[in-house]
Order: sequence, then structure tokens, then C-alpha cells
Amino acid sequence: MMLQYFERLASRLDGKIKMDPDKPNARRKFALEIAKLGTRLYSGEHRVAWCGVPAPFDMLSAMNITSCFVEFVGAMLASTGTVATFMEESEHGGFGADTCGYHRAVIGAAMKGLMPVPDVMVATTSPCTGGLAAMENLARMFDKEMFVLDVPHSDTPASVQYLANQYKDMFRFISSRTGETLDEDKLREAIVKSNRARELMVEVFRLAQNVPSPANGQSLANFGIVMALFLGTDAAIEIAQAYKDEFEEMIQNGESGVPEEQVRLLWLQNRIQFKNPLIRMLEQEYKAAVVIDELNDITWDPIDPADPFTGIAKRTITIPFNGEVNRRLNHVRHLATVYKVDGTVNPCHWGCRQGTGARGLLQAGLKELGIPVVNLEVDCVDTRNFAEGQLKTRLEAFMEMLRTKPSPQRA
Repeated sequence: MMLQYFERLASRLDGKIKMDPDKPNARRKFALEIAKLGTRLYSGEHRVAWCGVPAPFDMLSAMNITSCFVEFVGAMLASTGTVATFMEESEHGGFGADTCGYHRAVIGAAMKGLMPVPDVMVATTSPCTGGLAAMENLARMFDKEMFVLDVPHSDTPASVQYLANQYKDMFRFISSRTGETLDEDKLREAIVKSNRARELMVEVFRLAQNVPSPANGQSLANFGIVMALFLGTDAAIEIAQAYKDEFEEMIQNGESGVPEEQVRLLWLQNRIQFKNPLIRMLEQEYKAAVVIDELNDITWDPIDPADPFTGIAKRTITIPFNGEVNRRLNHVRHLATVYKVDGTVNPCHWGCRQGTGARGLLQAGLKELGIPVVNLEVDCVDTRNFAEGQLKTRLEAFMEMLRTKPSPQRA
């Protein structure tokens, strides 16, 4: 089922890109690489690693391992409209209905035999213990050993060295289970590509800050978190270059992502992964543009190809979702300021300590900048709990309030 879905998606997107090859086609190229990744994961022709969210995907790519965080599968099942079946499977198997929908969907898919059995599993203690628990359950189902990366919360030289040493142990673990060795030249090449993609993504995000923004509510959805899967490859560079070209052309031509942009929004954490009318309503009825997602940012320095383990360890430790909530809060406040947003949408994903646990602190921190927040009670994956009418009413009231409120960021 999933293999056929990804193959058909890749074929359709490839055909559309070839019909107009001179256009950047940024979103289509991004979606095409997602489809290709899904095809590799499900084809049975590649070595596969299921991982935690901040795993070093460029390192794994250098070892010829097709790797992905497991939450990707939950999001894809939601986007295809089939997720309810897998939610029910995991709940009937005893997994709580109040836990994260991404993880319930993945576990349900594994119980139904819809998750490829991996060659290796690499879990991470960050950004959430729920993800680690899901990986432990999957490892038992697949009867696989699991390597756990213990990500320190503090950004100190000792913490960085601690994690860098774990990466070396991780490679020995993977080599012993797959026979794949780490070629140092290939790793250096992967790091060079990661750095180039990073450089282009910094430019993409800088361009998205323009007023009006070339970004709309869909153009950069899920961009930052999924692009991590392509680091170390040519695909990451090509996608980022396409976005940069597209945004530069739009700004030069005076085009905006949302025509006649009137309101600029920051979207916290995850998008709602299944089809819904909320973004379209914001754009069409209020000319409101989601100009920045919280996960769309580069928070790491270029990595020294001669010392990749240290640089990648620092990259992992410094992600805003790792460590104390103040790191995340300061990052969100920074984004709200540089993108000149008028308001913030916070989908408080059910069962997520990150999404719901910090809502009060985030709301208070943004209030100090004069930026209001609307909290939406929603499961970003589970279609069964989507209260469309209530959510539209909350957003409509929020937008009416923003219309009467001067923007402190653009004053």
C-alpha cells in the first residue's frame, strides 16, 4: 500500500516538473524527494534505519543507510486519510488514546505489518521521551536491538564531547549489524553537502522574512524538520536552491505568497498533517499568511568536515526543543521579531508535552512582545478528533481581534 502510494506520487510529481522544467518548482521538488524517500524505505531494496527525530541523517546517508524518523510514517498516514485504522489498531492493542498521535499511528502500522522491518534502530532521548518509548515498543515488535543516543540538555564542551563519542559508538553498532563501514571521505563529502544546504536554507528563511513574504501557508509546511532527512545529499541542495530561486523571483516581481498580505502569523511546532480548511480560510477570508513555522530555522553553525562528530553533536544539542523550555521560548521570540508577525497559532497537539506542556510559558513570553497567541485543541494526526467548527470559530475570533490591533512588530 505505502510503496504503491509513494511510487505513484513520485511519478506524478516528476511528470509535472518535467512539463515546466525551467521553473523552480520548489514545493514539487521537495514533495518529489519525500516520495522518493518513501519509495526507498518501502521497496525492500535498501538498508533501512528507523530513528529518533534529531538523528544524524547525513552520517547515516554516508553509510548507505536509508534513514528516517518514525513520526514521518504517522504524518504520511494522516495525509493519505488512512490514519484512523492504525490508531484504532494501536488503541485496541492497549496503547493509550491520550498519547501522541504520531506514535500511536506508527505503532498501529507496525502491528498491521505496514512498517518495513529495519536493519537497525537508532533512538534519541530528545526531543521527547514519548518518541523513545515508541521506539522501544517498535524494537520489541521487530525483535531488533536499538542503539540509544543520550542527548545532553546543556551546551557545554563536555556535553558535546559526550555525544560525539556516542556517534562513534553508533557507527560501530551499525557496522556490526549491517556490514556497512564508514568511509571517512564519504562522510566529509556528506558534511560539505550539509553545509551547502544549510547556507541556502539560511537564505530561504531570510527571504521569507520579506514584507510581504513570498511564503504562504503551504509553501514551507513541514520544511525544516523533513529537510533534515536529506542533509548530506544533493537532494537537500537542489531543494533549497529551488526555494531560494523561487522566493528571489517573487520578491523581484513584487509577488507575495498570499496576495495583498495583511496579517503575518507564526505557527508553533507541528502542522495539522491531514487535509483541513484552516489555512485556506486564513488566507482567503483574512489575507493572513503563515510566514514562519517554529521548526523552520537554522540554529546550528557550519560543521567542520575534518571534525564532523563534534559539529554534529553541537547541532543536535542546540536544537530549540532540547533542554530547558527557555531555549525554545527565546527562539520563538526571536522568530516572532525578525519575521514581524502579528499573531501566533499554537496547535496544542494532544498527548505532546512539548506542544501542550509549554503553552502557558510561550503565551506569556510572546505577550511581553505584544504578540497574541491562539491555542487550538487539536490532534495534528488523528482525523477522528478534528473539531472543524470549533477550530474555525476560534481562529475567526482571533483574526477579528488582530484586525483591530496595531502590529507592534511593524510599527
